[in-house]
Amino acid sequence: MDLFKALRLSAAGMDAQAMRLRIVAENLANRDTTASTPEGDPYRRKTITFESRFNRVLGVEQVHVKRVGRDESDFGTRFEPGHPAADDNGYVKVPNVNSFIEMMDMREAQRSYAANLNVLEVTRGMLTRAIELLR
Repeated sequence: MDLFKALRLSAAGMDAQAMRLRIVAENLANRDTTASTPEGDPYRRKTITFESRFNRVLGVEQVHVKRVGRDESDFGTRFEPGHPAADDNGYVKVPNVNSFIEMMDMREAQRSYAANLNVLEVTRGMLTRAIELLR
C-alpha cells in the first residue's frame, strides 16, 4: 500500500473518531439539562452514524460521518416538585443520556483514535527511514 494512502486513511479515521468524542462530550455535559417549563423537553441525546465511502483519488474505502442524529428514546423522570419544569404531579423530565453508555462510547472512540494515531506514527517513521536511506 502506498504510504501516503495509509496516512490519509488514518487521518480520516481520526477525524471520524474525534467527531464521535465531541458528540459524547456534549451528551455528558448536558446529562442534567432539563427544560425550563413543564411543557418543554430536556436535552435529547445525540448519536453519530458512520459510513464507508469510496475515495476515488486514493482508490480505497474511507470512514466518514454520515450524520449526527438524535436518540428518540423516552425521557426519564425525576420527582422534584419545586422545579420550574415539574408537571402537576411534581415530576421533571430528564435527558435520555446514560452516563455509563456514554463512557463506554468514549473509551471505544479513544481506542479507535489511538489505533489510527499509531498507524499514522508508524507510517511517518517508515517514510522518515526511506528518506534517510536516500541520503
